[in-house]
Amino acid sequence: MNGGITNIEQPLINSDQLYLQQLAQIKTFIFDVDGVYTNGQVLVTDSGEFYRMVDIKDGYATTRAVKSGFRLIIISGGRSEGIRMRFERLGVTEVFLGIENKLEVFEELQRTTGLDPSKTAYMGDDMPDLQVMQKVGLPVCPSDAVPEIKSICSYVSPYPGGGGCVRDILEKALKLQGLWL
Repeated sequence: MNGGITNIEQPLINSDQLYLQQLAQIKTFIFDVDGVYTNGQVLVTDSGEFYRMVDIKDGYATTRAVKSGFRLIIISGGRSEGIRMRFERLGVTEVFLGIENKLEVFEELQRTTGLDPSKTAYMGDDMPDLQVMQKVGLPVCPSDAVPEIKSICSYVSPYPGGGGCVRDILEKALKLQGLWL
């Protein structure tokens, strides 16, 4: 007992509620590709080509988010033109491939386009994503991200890379903002 004085001004907010409050304010999503849109595995052919698999449900949510007015940005170390074509078909116009320093691209987007980090979510799964994830309002990751990435995330999707984690975060944001249906 505290002498009859109770604190009714600030209700306790658990981490799930805080994450959802942040997600309701997000206008921009930045995604890595390998390990997020894909499961991180590549099939290497005898001719040296790489093949990746993507989840069609992630693609649907991506198209829905773009059509609903969200800004989606892809920043990947991979160089696959097939990946670029996939995102163009989904309506994503800002696709940066072959990027060694993702933070440089992020900072350039801030300078040239007015990107607001506080209204930005970044989904990554591995160390090349870490610096940018530390700069955004909402760092998120798939369930199979490396421990260092999981430790800084506001939300860890129950779905792995290439297995619905993109759909998970985009669908939640669309629903919270009344744009899903």
